[in-house]
Amino acid sequence: MPGPLLEIRAARRSFTTPEGRDFAALDGIDLRVEDGEFVTLLGPSGCGKTTLLRAIAGFEQIDDGVIRLDGADIGPLPPHRRPVNTVFQSYALFPHMSVARNVGYALEVRGVARKAREAAVTEALAKVGLAEFGARRPAQLSGGQRQRVALARAIVAQPRLLLLDEPLSALDRNLRQQMQIELKDLQNRLGIAFVFVTHDQEEALTMSDRIVVMRAGRIEQAGPPREIFRAPKSRFVAEFIGETNLLPAVVRATVGGMAELVLEGGQVLHVRADSLRLGAKVVAVLRPTDLAPAEQGLAGIVRRVIYLGADLHLRVEPEGGGGEIGVILRDAGRVPAQGERIVLGYDPARVHVMEAGA
Repeated sequence: MPGPLLEIRAARRSFTTPEGRDFAALDGIDLRVEDGEFVTLLGPSGCGKTTLLRAIAGFEQIDDGVIRLDGADIGPLPPHRRPVNTVFQSYALFPHMSVARNVGYALEVRGVARKAREAAVTEALAKVGLAEFGARRPAQLSGGQRQRVALARAIVAQPRLLLLDEPLSALDRNLRQQMQIELKDLQNRLGIAFVFVTHDQEEALTMSDRIVVMRAGRIEQAGPPREIFRAPKSRFVAEFIGETNLLPAVVRATVGGMAELVLEGGQVLHVRADSLRLGAKVVAVLRPTDLAPAEQGLAGIVRRVIYLGADLHLRVEPEGGGGEIGVILRDAGRVPAQGERIVLGYDPARVHVMEAGA
């Protein structure tokens, strides 16, 4: 059975701050990327995701560990000898060159014959939907078009792996959402593995086959988007991936695959669980979109109502005490009033339970 396309083992990289303090940007990273897989490195600023991407590209040298591509150690290789390409946040296009020359520049430097180079550029521009734009200059293009040129330049040499460092961050929201879909479609057509860096949770959930959540130089959790969203392994992941309610509770009873959790204010939350210990302190993870007005459930007083078009956001103070509960209602009919008592129903199967302190 063939191994992964990319394998990183025990990668470490430390820096010294201007104050003389050492900190680990990468603190023992283990990561595998399969051929044709779209993997997103997600995390807040300073978590190490860009350092990891630069280490794969060869722009950053790791202090310890190994990086293998197709089973070969690429650590000693300079960037231009690694079969990877990088799309940067700034696109880094040459303003004085045409689109076609920008795309083919790397091939030109390598001495690829003109005819072969022109054919490769034509094919690359067609793949990103810019077949008719080869004669234009970057200044004559929109932000989305410049982003496509950067992609065409990155794929023209048919790399084994494409690295993308927040390439959509400079685009406005609507174009960014459009480009997320286009980028994933392009990746599917090319069949090239992508490693994508972002701090945007929506971007990661939209495009990824697998999300790697990073924190302080370490991998906090890695898995498919739905697993990361629905079954976070820590409070950090739960809070970082979308809006959520974290409800401290104590396990009061378990029977037949169900459990009763007593919340801080005394209300009871029913969840599906097989291995919870009686008396254990836990945290229930309940997404705001999984709550809706009902006859039975969690009772509280509506403290805030925020209208956001298709969504209605509520902040509810639970009866008996405890932190406010966030609720997001989609296509709400009747709008609850501030100060009104409300009962919030939920599906026990959609409540995720973590150990307290995770």
